[in-house]
Amino acid sequence: MNILLKSISDIKPYSRNPRKKLNLDKVVESIRNYGWQQPIVVDRAGVIIAGHSRYEAAKILECKEIPVLIADLSPEKAKAYRIADNKTNQYSEWDYSLLNKEFTDLLDINMDLELTGFDTKELEDFFTFDKEDDVAKIKTEKSCPSCGVKLK
Repeated sequence: MNILLKSISDIKPYSRNPRKKLNLDKVVESIRNYGWQQPIVVDRAGVIIAGHSRYEAAKILECKEIPVLIADLSPEKAKAYRIADNKTNQYSEWDYSLLNKEFTDLLDINMDLELTGFDTKELEDFFTFDKEDDVAKIKTEKSCPSCGVKLK
């Protein structure tokens, strides 16, 4: 895998990108705080396969060069991967016990938890969740009564 720095002007968004409502504020803040930790995946012509939000954030941040990975995919596979990359993360679920431990570690070093991508309301809901009072509701309702997250 070879990641290259390319001029942002050499990268082109995919005109039929089906993913909309990009949350650019969070992506901009992530890049600003953590730097580039994921390249933008492009085809041989420089058209984005994965990373449209990072590309738009880079424009807001006025980046001249951005890290890219040139995928060795057929046009058909690139089209399918473009969709799969966005869809597959929807199948992940949080382990709230482990998330709580991670948040606690970050709070112990005075880290701003909004840098994790969670907004103030989500964090308030997470930390005001009453385990004893709400566990029975979760078992019958199959969703978190504080934030509405569906549970299995």
